[in-house]
Amino acid sequence: MLLEAFQPDTNPLGAQWLSALVAAVPIVGMLVTLGLLRWKAHHAGPFSWGLALIVAVTAFGMPVTTALATSAHGFVYGIFPIVWILLTAIWMYEVTVASGRFDDLRRTFFLISDDPRVLAMLIAFSFGGLLEALAGFGAPVAITAAMLVAIGFSPVRSALVALLANTVPVAFGAVGLPVLMAAKTGGFDDVLAISPITGRLTAILCLVVPFLLLAVMDGRRGLREVWPFGLVVGISFGVTKWIVSATPLYNLTEVFAAVVSVGVAIAFLRVWHPTGGESATARIGIPLEPEIEGHQAHAMVSDEGAAALTGRRILMALVPYILVIIVFAVAALPAVKAALVSTDVTIPWPGLSEMLNVAGEPATHQTYTLAWASTPGILLALVAVATGLIYRMPLAQIFSVLGAQVKKLRFAMLTIGSVVALAYVMGDSGQTLALGLLFAGAGMAYPFVAPILGWIGVYVTGSDTSANILFSGLQSGVGAEIGPGSHLGTENMRALLVGSSAAGGVVGKMISPQSLTVASTAIGIPGAESVILRRIIKWSVILLALLCLISGLMSTPVLSWLLP
Repeated sequence: MLLEAFQPDTNPLGAQWLSALVAAVPIVGMLVTLGLLRWKAHHAGPFSWGLALIVAVTAFGMPVTTALATSAHGFVYGIFPIVWILLTAIWMYEVTVASGRFDDLRRTFFLISDDPRVLAMLIAFSFGGLLEALAGFGAPVAITAAMLVAIGFSPVRSALVALLANTVPVAFGAVGLPVLMAAKTGGFDDVLAISPITGRLTAILCLVVPFLLLAVMDGRRGLREVWPFGLVVGISFGVTKWIVSATPLYNLTEVFAAVVSVGVAIAFLRVWHPTGGESATARIGIPLEPEIEGHQAHAMVSDEGAAALTGRRILMALVPYILVIIVFAVAALPAVKAALVSTDVTIPWPGLSEMLNVAGEPATHQTYTLAWASTPGILLALVAVATGLIYRMPLAQIFSVLGAQVKKLRFAMLTIGSVVALAYVMGDSGQTLALGLLFAGAGMAYPFVAPILGWIGVYVTGSDTSANILFSGLQSGVGAEIGPGSHLGTENMRALLVGSSAAGGVVGKMISPQSLTVASTAIGIPGAESVILRRIIKWSVILLALLCLISGLMSTPVLSWLLP
């Protein structure tokens, strides 16, 4: 392949608004095909990828060979590690089903409470937060969505709850990696200049998200009957985030928040009991989309078979999730993490050795890192195999479950691969930054729109880490420009914009095509992405608007006291 030097131009058409408008074509294409035309994601993804290629080559001047090379790089990264993580998470869950321990797991959940709405809050919000802290990469959505189906939630409702709950922990997911990269690429020597701001913004979301979850689960009745529990969980999770994110243990923010919220929630259930749990058990199984969900989900009755549960059966039912916590906690230890990372293999990607970034430096995507041991996929695979062996399943049966899931995920592979390829093309050609620079022209009003960049970044890339790498430098630069004339001053303004962008990304996670595909696959309805998007996007927009308002007011005397 002929190598061509390429440095992206963020304003190739001479007017920033026009360059940004053209750059938005692939994003609009994805939203229209998925949300309005109701295409399957494995059709919408490649189509939008094609639009990104056309825009990159024709409008942004990217050589065809470079565009194809970075596309291929992105597609491969989408398969490994992202699809690999999704595959192993579902494999682990399906092993429990194949082993016959599935019913015991459902009954075990109801020992905590007989109200499925309470259980869903603990599973999706608290336990999901713990999984995000330890693993990330879509594993929390995949695992919690499947668990919600297990306790009687209809598939689409399970997906909505899992996606919505997977907002507040994202900024500190994967042991704090997103906020760490936000600080580094934003030009801050100390991550504690950024993490408290992101922590406080997302902590405020903790006061809202539990109530949205109750509304999604059971409408107004859910809010009326279970709001005290939602308030207790939200406050305990949020206060812990607020405190820990401002300490040297910032990378364990979500671990502490998840553990504290579960402990407080269980203690609260000793003095408070929800009403209407029995009738709610029937309602949560009613399909939201009967045409794709089929008949009503099985509603698990709280005392059904509960008497037969023994301590050993409960322990065995929880084995996969106990192993997940143990394995990922060990893998997060600095020495173990360093050892795993040391096994990464860096491979120069063909055709990209001459590709530069906007600053004229070698682009990140010149090389592909085969992180075969340091990504969550291998850890989830170990848990899946270990779970099967503990359940005394033959190895052949364990791996036959894996083979069945590979076949089921063939369309998800195409979707995720093409979406990541789109993200790579847009990022490397300058399209994504062109969009960012348009917003950067808002002047002193910019803090009110800063979270939107994070939202766009995560929608496109599927990762808050990637979005922070992409936009934190721009956010910091805008802060340096508008800071001297602001209420905050330069350094505080830089920190606010970088931190608020990282926070904005968390509410973009739920509508990312990658996340939608993970959720639809986990609930057993591949191709349901458009249905889920139409139902979830309003919550994403509402939470984004809230973050924009708070971020903007933090740049003024009204809420500047929220800054550390």
